[in-house]
Amino acid sequence: MRAAPTILHLDMDAFYASVEQASKPSLRGKPVIVGGLGPRGVVATASYEARRFGVHSAMPMGQARRLCPNGAYLIPRFNLYRQVSDVVMAMLRELSPLVEPLSLDEAFVDLEAGGVAFDSRSARETGERLRADIRAATGLSGSVGLAGSKMLAKVASEEAKPAGLLLIEPGTERELLAPMSVRTLPGVGPATGEHLRRAGITTVGELAEAGEDELVRMVGRSAGAGLYRMALGLDDRPVVAERDAKSVSVEDTFDVDLHDRVRIRGEVQRLADRCVQRLRGSGHSGRTIVLKVRRYDFSTLTRSETLRGPTDDPAVVREAAARLLEGVDTTGGVRLLGVGVSGLADYTQEDLFAQSLAAEPDGTDSTDGTAGNGGTGGTGGTSGTGGTGGADKADGAGGEAVTAEGARGAAEPPGEPEPAPERRWTAGSDVRHAVYGPGWVQGSGVGRVTVRFEQPGSEPGRVRTFRVDDPELEPSDPLPLVGEQS
Repeated sequence: MRAAPTILHLDMDAFYASVEQASKPSLRGKPVIVGGLGPRGVVATASYEARRFGVHSAMPMGQARRLCPNGAYLIPRFNLYRQVSDVVMAMLRELSPLVEPLSLDEAFVDLEAGGVAFDSRSARETGERLRADIRAATGLSGSVGLAGSKMLAKVASEEAKPAGLLLIEPGTERELLAPMSVRTLPGVGPATGEHLRRAGITTVGELAEAGEDELVRMVGRSAGAGLYRMALGLDDRPVVAERDAKSVSVEDTFDVDLHDRVRIRGEVQRLADRCVQRLRGSGHSGRTIVLKVRRYDFSTLTRSETLRGPTDDPAVVREAAARLLEGVDTTGGVRLLGVGVSGLADYTQEDLFAQSLAAEPDGTDSTDGTAGNGGTGGTGGTSGTGGTGGADKADGAGGEAVTAEGARGAAEPPGEPEPAPERRWTAGSDVRHAVYGPGWVQGSGVGRVTVRFEQPGSEPGRVRTFRVDDPELEPSDPLPLVGEQS
């Protein structure tokens, strides 16, 4: 514990939903729910207006729609969220070299290490200035907690929500914590909270009064001792600068179970490409390729293959993922697929010729897997769509990758061109019209797509409807939340 409240915790307010409201003027002040829009989707974030209806993160999307039928339901736009997060995290790093991100919208900062705060007055001034700078740069609000420890700073930011700042003066911790629910403390989830409630302990003050010995008896030595220290407001954990990522992965949950083996293989190829994009974006390569398959009965299987050296080559990752898929039984259907890369390095093995071929029987490549019961996969991700998304292997075991188009061209003369697949317009996605300019999709169906034409900083825009194949309507990149719009 520090003698001054120089540990800052920033938590952006309803981050995903707030970004959507900032970029879509017609949604400001209205309930906005971001998450997977399919029948198996879950809520990633709900705006404060939606929370009044009882909607919260990790809730099934179907339940959210019943609670808030008039809300705006949008897909996540993670590229935009990461761009905004980068702006915010850069501001934090200007304050101190010790910044510990917890997610895109949350981080601890050691203000003392940056020389910007040494007492309550300077800490408060720094926190208020940070909130104002974030508002000016992004148009968004964040809540700030300041305290002598990480645990208390996080408690303070939660109490300050939304758009506030709370500073906990050293020496007042126990008085502040005493009336709070035990669920306020980090690590006390529903199961532990219910266990404590049955023992007559519902507040942090009652937790402290129970004493360490009683808590150890109730929940075990490690957990009991930790709970007692937190109830007293004691936390000596330092702020740790951003750690290197251990793995990079992507996954999709599908609205309807996939049964077609060709479709499943195509989805794996597409996920492999997305995973490599994220891998390269983080400046890493990796040695171990991991395939995740959740089947119709919720059983989840993982398979992995370790290469001779680290790679960020999409062809190598696609082929390894395809080999792993060959060893998975998808009979009955697949509800979730994922591809990941672990064993990360900040360099790439140049001689990877052998890795793009089938593994030779020299013991240097390995495949292992485990099977077990999985959960529902409540990640809030969007549902996957069709298409092969990459090259399919000719024999599923080795050799060069051959695209389906190339295989047809070699085997048969060209015939009539295949009709272009109908374009899909998902609610919340960015578009641009040749005449009306930038906008976003409000909804689509029956061959029509409805678009609202507006942009950050504008007045609420007009709504127009087009054919889904209108040549003047195209997908677009998100516009910046603040600054001159194109």
